[in-house]
Amino acid sequence: MASMSPVTPAAAEPRRSTRLLSNTKPADADADADAEAEVERERSTSRGGKRRRKAAGKGTGARKRAAKGKRKEPESAAGAMEVEDAGSGINGDVYPEEPDSEEMKLIEEEEQADHGEEGSAETRGARKRVAPPRAQRRPEASADHFVGEPIPDDKARRLWPSRYETKDSDSRSRRSNDPEEEIGAQCHYTSACVDDAIFNLNDDVYVKAGPNEENYIGRITEFFEGTDHVLYFTCRWFFRAEDTVISPNLLEVHDHEHDQKRVFLSEEKNDNMIESIISKLNIIYVDPSKTPQERDQLISNSDLYYDMSYSVAYSTFANIPAENDGATDSEVASDISCEEGKPVADPVGSSDARRETATLLDLYSGCGAMSTGLCLGAALSGIKLNTKWAVDMNEYACNSLKHNHPGTQVRNEKAEDFLALLQHWNALCQKYVVHSSNSSGSDLAQMSNDDEDDENEALPNDLFEVERLLDICYGDPNKTGKDGLWFKVRWKTYDPSHDSWEPIDGLSDSPECIKEFVQRGYRESILPLPGSVDVICGGPPCQGISGLNRFRNYNEPLEDDRNKQLVVFMDVVNYLRPKYVLMENVVDILKFADGFLGRYALSRLVSMRYQARLGLMVAGCYGLPQFRMRAFLWGALPSRVLPKFPLPTHDVVKRGVVPNAFSQCLVAYDEIDDKRLKKALVLQDALSDLPKVPNYQPNDLMENRINPKTEFQRYIRLSRKDMEDYSFGDATPSPKACQLFDHQPLELSTDDYQRVKQIPFRKGANFRDLKGVQVGENNTVEFNPHIPRVFLPSGKPLVPYYAMTYIKGKSPKPFGRLWWDETVPTVVTRAEPHNQIILHPNQHRVLTVRENARLQGFPDYYRLFGPIKQKYIQVGNAVAVPVARALGYSLGQAYRGALVGGQPLFELPENFASVGQAAATASPVGVVEK
Repeated sequence: MASMSPVTPAAAEPRRSTRLLSNTKPADADADADAEAEVERERSTSRGGKRRRKAAGKGTGARKRAAKGKRKEPESAAGAMEVEDAGSGINGDVYPEEPDSEEMKLIEEEEQADHGEEGSAETRGARKRVAPPRAQRRPEASADHFVGEPIPDDKARRLWPSRYETKDSDSRSRRSNDPEEEIGAQCHYTSACVDDAIFNLNDDVYVKAGPNEENYIGRITEFFEGTDHVLYFTCRWFFRAEDTVISPNLLEVHDHEHDQKRVFLSEEKNDNMIESIISKLNIIYVDPSKTPQERDQLISNSDLYYDMSYSVAYSTFANIPAENDGATDSEVASDISCEEGKPVADPVGSSDARRETATLLDLYSGCGAMSTGLCLGAALSGIKLNTKWAVDMNEYACNSLKHNHPGTQVRNEKAEDFLALLQHWNALCQKYVVHSSNSSGSDLAQMSNDDEDDENEALPNDLFEVERLLDICYGDPNKTGKDGLWFKVRWKTYDPSHDSWEPIDGLSDSPECIKEFVQRGYRESILPLPGSVDVICGGPPCQGISGLNRFRNYNEPLEDDRNKQLVVFMDVVNYLRPKYVLMENVVDILKFADGFLGRYALSRLVSMRYQARLGLMVAGCYGLPQFRMRAFLWGALPSRVLPKFPLPTHDVVKRGVVPNAFSQCLVAYDEIDDKRLKKALVLQDALSDLPKVPNYQPNDLMENRINPKTEFQRYIRLSRKDMEDYSFGDATPSPKACQLFDHQPLELSTDDYQRVKQIPFRKGANFRDLKGVQVGENNTVEFNPHIPRVFLPSGKPLVPYYAMTYIKGKSPKPFGRLWWDETVPTVVTRAEPHNQIILHPNQHRVLTVRENARLQGFPDYYRLFGPIKQKYIQVGNAVAVPVARALGYSLGQAYRGALVGGQPLFELPENFASVGQAAATASPVGVVEK
């Protein structure tokens, strides 16, 4: 997209703001500048939905798309899947072998050289439609012609005003040779005769495609004679599933399929010569709210049907407004209201009594950042979103989430086991709740009497009696080698230390205990049931695409077990059928293997009849001093409003890259838009009020009596109540003044601490400032032959060899020091300084857990649990809270039925980035750091 290109596109074409993103220029960019400019003009045009497909040679947009290689990414989210290095520690000096973003790019380039790069589905679906010339179709003279009298001139001018800007035939003919220029019209018609068949406006037709291609499908919206005296029709295109962002390869995936009779209506259209029309077909509109049986009945006598629209922009599959169905573009007023995309009303301040409530399941929840942000944002739009359930494999992350969301049912288990548990739980509820509710009172009384008789019987000494059931799980808690359904049992006359997990088959003598547990669990909603969940959010890990894995399955990514969690996530969605879905992932999901996994996620949602929308969001654009681009995928049932993506609130100048095939998914302003953005944040804005701490700081709770100095600091230090965080329920605790959690750095090893103490306190300082290092040609480091090697007291060198050879000696990252006026590319999961810039600007240590949490937008009241390395992992893997908060506001608006219409983006309220500031005290009593 335009914001990513070093080539300036045509001045008349709007493009994404280069103030948001820029890109490094390829080595051969000068030689390929014309092709780059061609692609940029193509993208700019496609944003408006114009001339994406072409059926007949002489019409507009017949040029070919320029070929283009994949760009290098100077900064990426390489840290999102980093793993803990066993060799590093307090006294270790082992260089972690994991590659960072630069090294990962080298891996990707090698793979692309081996595998090549497929033409993306975006490109496939948007390529120009070129029909064979007339002479190749039939040798006889053409009899194709318009039928009847022309539409009266005044009516034609009213319906298609742009076609009649001038009647200067020569001028419009010359202009029509420009593929970006609309063809002028002499007059319009309502019908045409092609190959002795009559076609009318609004007819759905097959249109001639190129060699070895299926015929295109379109709806005729205009018939006109051009100023060049050629007979044209305008076609609004339908897309088959394989023509969209969904790859044809996904039509063969075993876990879902697409109805071959289903197509998607787009807003894309262009002009073609009438000779390319082949035949009519019967396409009907089916309301997406229809049941499968009703749908089958409606489509039984049709060739094809459609129930949603498709737009290349943000890979959007959405409902079609009823008033826009079946009418020509010119006769239909825009379904976008005059307020659409404009700032919505200020965040509501409704009382709890007036708030609508909704339940949330957080899958792959980590410590709960995504659900926390969603709840904060939803509250500002008038929705009380409750994180009712959460699931994660990391025990420490679950402990953190449980502490900060005490009302949440937090399950520390694998997602696939959770899905199996849901299925068994539903069966138990059907048996003991639904069916039992139909049982007679005498039956229940008889069961109770039988149990009482059993209680009076003396038990043998070697038998245990169940007192009650405490919990339920699916898996193998006792390590028996066999998965199944288990209950946690409290035994009569025994204390909790004897509680044990027992298989359901072993509790056949205690049916009443099972029944009582299920009925109580049903009442308390300890587990979600199909249809009971309003929102599912989560970031399924796809470690099979990570550069850490040098044996990635490029050809069949879903066959890699490391990527199976994406399938499990969609399986849970398919089973529970929530109203809304929000999935988050690293950008590599859209880059690896031509974005196969991202396309798969979209394909699954669409096959499940969900509306869907994909966007790439930059954390820094929502008020954080880090870049951190991530992919987000919305899903919404047809009965709901599909959420939009919130436009940035802060200006960000930072390098980044968007996968070419998904260039139109970047959530950003166009350059021509009137932007009212706040200044980008830097480290000083977020961290300057935190107290100094040494390299070793063992206390996870300390006081902070330094006054907040910036708007960000005043906000981040607000209480739960002032932030409208309802995760503690009505009994929201009042935090003690000046409490600060987790302001602890990972303690450096003795050797690393000696090295860090010699890194100067200045911007850009790193290991190159150590004694004995010099920078040679091509910015490559080398040892100064005139200076003897310096050694530490341990006998190890001051300048480690791995720092000299990292990225072939060209990287300044080892032992790099951050500075106050900078941002970070992304908050990572590891705190070792060996291959990343993570040293504090003016202290001899790495950034603390709390400082990293600040860079991720965690409120200061959010407390983390576990060993310090685990805390770094929890923060680094989290979704940036301000991004989730903005998305939560969008979710709340959609939940309330607001923000309707076709535009995929909207502006947040002007005070959204600072809402809640009024609740902050002017400054807590304390001392100001000198």
